[in-house]
Amino acid sequence: MMNIWKSLLAVCLLIAMFGCGASASKKANQEGAAKQLPRLCVTGTQLMNEQGDTVVLKGVSYGWHQFWPRFYNASTVDYLSGDWGAEVLRASMGVDLDSACYVYKPEFGINCVTTVVDAAIENHVYAIIDWHSHNLRQEEAKEFFAQMATRYKGVPNVIYEVFNEPVEDSWEQVKAYSVEIIKTIRTIEPEAVILVGCPHWDQDIHLAADDPITGYNNIMYTVHFYANTHGQWLRDRTDYALGKGLPVFISECAGMEASGDGAVNKEEWQNWLDWMQQRSISWVAWSVSDKNETCSMLLPSASSGGNWADQDMKEWGQIVRDELQKK
Repeated sequence: MMNIWKSLLAVCLLIAMFGCGASASKKANQEGAAKQLPRLCVTGTQLMNEQGDTVVLKGVSYGWHQFWPRFYNASTVDYLSGDWGAEVLRASMGVDLDSACYVYKPEFGINCVTTVVDAAIENHVYAIIDWHSHNLRQEEAKEFFAQMATRYKGVPNVIYEVFNEPVEDSWEQVKAYSVEIIKTIRTIEPEAVILVGCPHWDQDIHLAADDPITGYNNIMYTVHFYANTHGQWLRDRTDYALGKGLPVFISECAGMEASGDGAVNKEEWQNWLDWMQQRSISWVAWSVSDKNETCSMLLPSASSGGNWADQDMKEWGQIVRDELQKK
């Protein structure tokens, strides 16, 4: 009996040793990957690297984590960054919808989001940690971003998006909330780029341009568009903001109507692509999910780990993939 216990103890010790070794190796790999990726900064209206070169990031957003957790894994990150050529991946922390959202199951949400972010670091691409909500939840957001900033302090891959899409809140309310979250992050992480949302689903960028947040560096403001709903008027409004010196990041966009459904307006989508290219604006397409709607890039037949054939993707997924693969 004593020999059996000794054998079991030896096995447990070996498991512990290899488990710790794997964790240490993974951490070392992440640190090495992070060191190779340039730290981002904001100069004027432009996103730049440490050498002063303008940076234009193009990538995709995962859907709400609580509805499509099956895609929140390292394999999809490997595939999207490798085969698709995504330079930035947006992990959408679903805050307050469904019983599996962050408010009710924070550990589940954090595990989903950090799995994507950690894999992005290992794949030498940038990651946006997105507080995906339409409601002001300041205290929960402060706690969440303090945890994320502590975990990723000094890691150049990470961008923080503090409020996905304000809807009914005024710019005064959104600004006050954003300042509090920025303070929380900056106490821990002084340099990372922070994205600030605007009222009315991130379309009222002109309000932020007329009354921007001051006293902090590396802040950008988000615009979201769906090309079959938001046309030249939103580009004109964003041009107004750029003209006033406001840095803009398109952290969510797609080619159909704002509901996420309906036909893809390819002509208007191309108009947006041309406009963003001319202004060196980064963009992230919505979304890696398999909901029965146009903007969800995948079909239910798609595997949870990438390697998607055309028959596993909707038209929108193929359009985004093909655009990202252009170099």
